[in-house]
Amino acid sequence: MIGFFIPIYLLITVGIGYWASKKIKTSSDFTLAGKSLSTSFVGVTLFATWFGSSQIMGNPSRFLESGFSSFITLVLSGGVCLFIVGFFYSRKLYRMNIVTVGDFFRIRFNKKLELMSSVILVMSYPHWIAAQFVALAYLFHGVMGIPIHYGILLGASIVIFYTYIGGMWAVSYTDMLQSIMILIGLIILLYEVLSKTHGIGPIFSDMPDEFFNLLPKGGLDAWSEYVALFLAFTLGAIPVQEIYQRVFSAKDEKAARNGLYLGAILMVTVPSIPLLIALGGAHLHTELLGGQELIPSMVAMYTSVPVQVLFYGAMISAILSTSSGAMLAPATVIGENLIKPYSPNLSDKRLLLFTRLSVIGVAAVSCYFAFNDSDIVGLVAASLSLILVCLFAPFTFGLFWKGSSVFGAWTAIFTGGLVWFTGFLFDTRIDPTIYGTSVSCVGMIVGSLIVPDKSNERLT
Repeated sequence: MIGFFIPIYLLITVGIGYWASKKIKTSSDFTLAGKSLSTSFVGVTLFATWFGSSQIMGNPSRFLESGFSSFITLVLSGGVCLFIVGFFYSRKLYRMNIVTVGDFFRIRFNKKLELMSSVILVMSYPHWIAAQFVALAYLFHGVMGIPIHYGILLGASIVIFYTYIGGMWAVSYTDMLQSIMILIGLIILLYEVLSKTHGIGPIFSDMPDEFFNLLPKGGLDAWSEYVALFLAFTLGAIPVQEIYQRVFSAKDEKAARNGLYLGAILMVTVPSIPLLIALGGAHLHTELLGGQELIPSMVAMYTSVPVQVLFYGAMISAILSTSSGAMLAPATVIGENLIKPYSPNLSDKRLLLFTRLSVIGVAAVSCYFAFNDSDIVGLVAASLSLILVCLFAPFTFGLFWKGSSVFGAWTAIFTGGLVWFTGFLFDTRIDPTIYGTSVSCVGMIVGSLIVPDKSNERLT
């Protein structure tokens, strides 16, 4: 029964993408949905883009292992990030009337920094997308017996198709449908689990006191991981393109800001449900502890077939929505910042074609990473670390500090990236992300003070 309904659901998703493609007339329609999204669409698509494999398959196992300290780093951090962007960043950036983060670097600094920031952004996404392909492959393997490598290719093909033809319109409509599926599936599954555990109380009763600590225990190593993860999922996510793709797609700056607040609320409340489900599964059957397939295994053992159908539909919804949004973001950057500026005679129709072809290219690179790494949370964290150590400082200081200079931005990018990469090579005890972020911020300030901008420097 499950193997019958899942393909039907996938066909419906593809059908929505095809229907949405009818709205695509220009490159702006493809990348920003004609700047017409309401608050609810902005908030739901933000949530759907970030609520993926990590929240369902990666976070629950870490929550059982580390307790509420992992709730801070893996769940609360996403809501904090979106709230910060809504309160501090969205209004200024929306008024710039831009399409990508790379556009900001061109306007605030110069074209060379636009190129560098765009390359870094594009490089960061394949790991994130790979995490979603790996999760889809696990699902296809568990439900339909498809081998993992074939599952990766199948999942990539589905997402490529409806993102290629429908762009931001397809992403928005499918995100709305998929978010509804996610919520219904998780609520029903939680109800099923709690009915067997006789409420929430028993699932916490067996946990040790250390489980409820909000701060890590275990010395320097534990604190290093804790701080690095929190930085990656809050500050590291601030300059990412998929946030601003939705902000810039909003019909006005109020819808953009309120959509971010709605997304922040959803990113804290809904991802908490899989954690409760995992606790319930561990309470009912201790041998389910550990592993990224904890919740799927528990579903197969403790729920009826109709509930399994809803659950797997919800999981596939979450992963598809994250994959499509994450693939569209770098494809947009490639089209707008790596192709358009260097092709002065490029027509809008050709730009649309190249942006669509970029979706395929990004997916191909992501499949390579998916074949070589199956740690879902690790893949997501890796995708954000590069942005954090290179782009957070010039993006933030450039937006809020008038004294930020081109030299300061270059200093922040190179010193932050070099220190992070060196720490990674030498496997420093303190996470290299912490070193890289600190050095990048200092480099931005010192570099800007030592070499301030000249009047013509931002024109080159």
